Amino acid sequence: MRPRLEIEDLHVSIDEREIISGLTLTVQGGEVHALMGPNGTGKSTLAATLMGHPRYTVTAGDIRLNGESILEMSPDERARRGLFLAMQYPQEIPGVSNANFLRTALNARRETPIPIMEFHRRLTEKMRLLNIDPSFAERYLNEGFSGGEKKRNEILQMAVLEPSIAVLDEIDSGLDIDAVRIVAEGVNSLLGPDMGVLIITHYQRILNYIRPDFVHVLMAGRIVRSGGPELALMLEERGYDWLRAEVGLPVEEGTED
Repeated sequence: MRPRLEIEDLHVSIDEREIISGLTLTVQGGEVHALMGPNGTGKSTLAATLMGHPRYTVTAGDIRLNGESILEMSPDERARRGLFLAMQYPQEIPGVSNANFLRTALNARRETPIPIMEFHRRLTEKMRLLNIDPSFAERYLNEGFSGGEKKRNEILQMAVLEPSIAVLDEIDSGLDIDAVRIVAEGVNSLLGPDMGVLIITHYQRILNYIRPDFVHVLMAGRIVRSGGPELALMLEERGYDWLRAEVGLPVEEGTED
């Protein structure tokens, strides 16, 4: 059975201020969904809520992974169940090598630890698939990495952990055109029926390289329009104001993303 993430009538608040206001979305294995929207509409709030960030309070609705509600699960339990988040701003962790970090994360998802040689074979295979220099394995996690290297490292983590649902939050943020293309090629090499992908982005440019099956526009904490790849092209050409006007929203809206 294909993996499935179901977000049903979700309401999320921070400091008693509602940011997400009735969002419904389903992502299945083999599908690529793009969630677009201007600043202040709740995109990154959704990503953090999916992973169980304690700052955000779910006041109504549900999030189900493969039919099971994850609202009461801790972030690490959600990750063990197959939910993955590639962060907009990956953290540096000096003193912890990529290889050690990945092996620890992988073992957290297994009933028995992966043998060292098997792990190194898997890591080497994934790095070769993503055209990542083998020296990445021994470098400290994101320490001294360029923006592009950090994002490629997130994709390497996704490749090694093989999640059932991957949420990619602004993976094109701060990258030049070449870096966007390289990161996108990495994502494309991992796509398949056993993984669903939700790409959260402001801009069309990442979608020039990762073709979405569905595009959704988030405004005022809810999805106001869904369509195919042509919707992203329309937004690139016309911006968001026409859609705000069409759905009856003011030109300027919140500050929490």
